[in-house]
Amino acid sequence: MVSSAAVLTACAHHRPQTAARPAPAVAQAGGPAEPHADTVGGPAPEAGDHPVTHAEVTQQALTVFGDTSGTTASVDSTRDTTSTAATENVAPTWDIDVRSYATQARVAHFVARFTGEARDLFTLWVERGTRYEPLIRAKLRAAGLPEDMAYLPIIESGYSPQAYSRAAAVGLWQLMTSTAQGAGLRVDWWVDERRDPVRSTDAAIRFLKYLKDQFGSIYLAAAAYDGGPGRISRGLARYADDFEGTTGDDLFFALADKKYLRVETKDYVPQLIAAALVAKEPARYGLQIKPQPAYAYDSVRVGPGTPLASIARAAGTTTSIIADLNPQILRGMTPPRDSFLVRIPEGQGLTFDSAFADLDSTARRGYRIVVSKKGDSFATIARHADLTITHLKWYNHNVHPLPSGRLPIGTSVMVPRPAVVSAALEVPDPAIERYGSGREIHIVHAGESLSRIAAHYHTSVATLMRLNGLRKSTILPGQALVISGAPRVHHRHRSA
Repeated sequence: MVSSAAVLTACAHHRPQTAARPAPAVAQAGGPAEPHADTVGGPAPEAGDHPVTHAEVTQQALTVFGDTSGTTASVDSTRDTTSTAATENVAPTWDIDVRSYATQARVAHFVARFTGEARDLFTLWVERGTRYEPLIRAKLRAAGLPEDMAYLPIIESGYSPQAYSRAAAVGLWQLMTSTAQGAGLRVDWWVDERRDPVRSTDAAIRFLKYLKDQFGSIYLAAAAYDGGPGRISRGLARYADDFEGTTGDDLFFALADKKYLRVETKDYVPQLIAAALVAKEPARYGLQIKPQPAYAYDSVRVGPGTPLASIARAAGTTTSIIADLNPQILRGMTPPRDSFLVRIPEGQGLTFDSAFADLDSTARRGYRIVVSKKGDSFATIARHADLTITHLKWYNHNVHPLPSGRLPIGTSVMVPRPAVVSAALEVPDPAIERYGSGREIHIVHAGESLSRIAAHYHTSVATLMRLNGLRKSTILPGQALVISGAPRVHHRHRSA
C-alpha cells in the first residue's frame, strides 16, 4: 500500500497515473521508486525555498494524474451532507482533532498550499470526492472509526479510483497487490478490486481499524497506514523515555519531531488535517465546490465474458457509464470463466434481466475462439480479426508463442469483439509490483509453476531461482518473486 498523491513538487518519489478508457498505448509506470508514501504538496519547505507557481502545479498535476476531467456516471442518490458544513450555514465540526493542530507549522503549510497555488487542483479533488464520501463515511461509521478519515483518499489518490503509482499501488486507497490480496480483494488479469470504490474501501477500513486498535490514536494509525506499523511501533519504543507523559494524537507529532520518520510520513498527518480543514469549510478559504451525484447503483449478475457494451444496452445507458461504475473490470468484459456481479445505474435493476435476455446471443458474448493452424501467429490472427497484436495479446496473456513467433498448432486463441477492446483499460499487469532499482515482483497464483512464470516473462528458471535465492523450484500461492532487477533483499513495506 503506497500513498501516491504527490503533485505539487518534483521531489515526490513515485507519482500515480490515471488509466484511460481506451488509450492507444500501454500505460507506463514511469520508473523505479521506493514503495513508500508520496506527499500532497511535497515536504514542508526549508527556509529560502522557492515558491511553486500555479503553472508548475498544473503541469505536475497533469504528469501525475493525466487529464482526469472525464465524464462520471449520472447516478442520482440522496447525499450525505455532513462533509461540507459550510453548505448548510452551520458551524463545522470534525470527529478528528483538527483544531488542536491547525496552527502547527506543517499543517499551516499545507493549508496555505491547498488554498493557494494548488487551489484549482485541490478543488477538483474535493469535488471528485463528493461522489464517494457518502459511501466512505457510512462504512467508517459502521466500523466505529471517525468519519472524517474519509479525507484520507485526498492524500492517497485525489479520490481517483484509477490512480496508479510508480510503485504499482492502485486506486482510491493506493493498495499494493500483495496487500490487497491479503485483505481478500481480487487482483488478477481480468479484475482489479483495488480500483473498486466499494471493495477497496472495505479493505482500507479494516486495515485502519486494526491500526487504530493497535496504536490507540487515529493519527498514529494514519501514519502507520502510510509508513508501516512496524516503523511506528519501533519509533515509539525507541523514544519511550522522551515521550513519557505524552498520549493520544500528540504522540504522532512528538514522533514526527524526531529524526526518525521519512519526510512523507511526517507530512502525511499534517496533510490529512489540512485537507479536512479546507474540504469541510471550503467557503472560508474561497473555494467553490460543485458536488457530484453520489456513487449509487443497482447490482445484477451476468455470465462469463459479457461485454460492458451489452450490459449498457440492457441497462439503457452508455458503455462509459458502465465502465465508470465498474472500474475494477479491466478488459472491457466480465472474466471469461466466472459469472460476475456488475453495477448498473440506480433504478435499472428491475428491468435489466428481461432486457438482457432480449439481446442477441452473439451480443452477450464478448469474444470468439480461434484454433491456430500451421503457420499462425498473433500477427496473422490479429490481422484477420482487424485487431492490433497488442490488443489480441491482452486477451491471451497465458498463450506463449514458439521461439519462431508462431503459435503451437491447435492453440485456442481468444479473439475479442471490437466493442470489448474499446472499453478495455490499458494498465500494467496487476500481478506485477514495482519497487526501487527497477525490480519487478510477481505474486504467485494457485496452479503456477516456476517454469510457467519464467516462460511468461521470457526468462529462465535458473535466473528466477538466483534472483530469489531459491534452492528448490517449489513455490507457493501468494509468494512474491523478483522477476527482474536487483536480487531479493529484505524489503519493508506496508501490509494489511
